[in-house]
Amino acid sequence: MEHISKYFNAEKNESYLFILIGILAVGIGAYFLFKNINPFYKGIAYPIILIALIQITVGTTIVLRTSADIKNAEQYHIDKGKINEIEIPRMKKVMDSFSLYKKIEIALIIIGIAMFVFFKNKELLKGIGLGLVLQSIIMLTLDLFAEARGKKYIEELKSYSQLK
Repeated sequence: MEHISKYFNAEKNESYLFILIGILAVGIGAYFLFKNINPFYKGIAYPIILIALIQITVGTTIVLRTSADIKNAEQYHIDKGKINEIEIPRMKKVMDSFSLYKKIEIALIIIGIAMFVFFKNKELLKGIGLGLVLQSIIMLTLDLFAEARGKKYIEELKSYSQLK
């Protein structure tokens, strides 16, 4: 059952990274918003701060629930049927969420690029576009790693549940 603690610890570590990136982004965004009079940098600040707050919230939520998730999942070595009954369906919902998140992140990247390109003379909107692109790329990258980790975890669960 080492794969369970390995999966959840990796999830927790990535969540700490989410929190760290979020805190740094809030700091950068606040600097751009309050210390810079250039509308372009103020525009960058808005999506950076907004998405950073999401990063901090999601990261904190995962960190806080991971210990309970590990404890629940460790019970599967006692009752392997719960893997198929509880954990695999839970993980399939998580994986479905990644599909939705990727679509949203890709859409935000496209919108951000379009704003940056088409609003050449509107510095605030151009900055918002760049901020969307930067933060959405970070979110997409981290979600792709989490999704790959989730796929591997599901396969390990399926394999373990079939052992006698």
